[in-house]
Amino acid sequence: MDLKVRRQLLVTDEVFEVAGQKANPPLIRLSFIALVENPYIDQYVEDLSRMVKSSAKLGEAMATRVADAIKGRTVESYGKAGLVGLRGEQEHANALLTTAFANPFRKVIGEAPAWISSVTKVSSPGEPVDVPVNSIHDVYVRSHYDTVSLSIPGAPMPDEVAVIFCLVTRGRVGARVGGLTHAEAVKRAGKA
Repeated sequence: MDLKVRRQLLVTDEVFEVAGQKANPPLIRLSFIALVENPYIDQYVEDLSRMVKSSAKLGEAMATRVADAIKGRTVESYGKAGLVGLRGEQEHANALLTTAFANPFRKVIGEAPAWISSVTKVSSPGEPVDVPVNSIHDVYVRSHYDTVSLSIPGAPMPDEVAVIFCLVTRGRVGARVGGLTHAEAVKRAGKA
């Protein structure tokens, strides 16, 4: 099965100050979105393995585009999301967000070992989604728990799935709740 990509978006959010605290370096959130035609609209399909398998090719294509967007930037957090149009079902997004889809992104950012937070839901066009993100090295780095809030104008259409991958360059500005630090997680992962 080949997934038909109808539209792609790259959204960049740069944060320079929060609560009077300067972001040094700036916090940058990059979101890459592919709107794909849902091959299973208006039907229940028991075996979604063809969709899972197809997601690997989609992940490779998206990760290639993301590689250009992150050149010269450090990525410290990531997350993923799927929004299914009203004629599909939530499970269609889950089938597109498995490890097969995510591994190409891990390769682009340097074999990040941590579990990738995700969220999926059935959605009307333009409905907002909050994509949870966490550290690429260890899910327990509290300073890197964050959310990328998105709304895609006119999408997903009822017969589409919006597949979203988010990359963040640092922890929250002013993070101060303690716990495992990013530096400790990098060292623990053997990346220091």
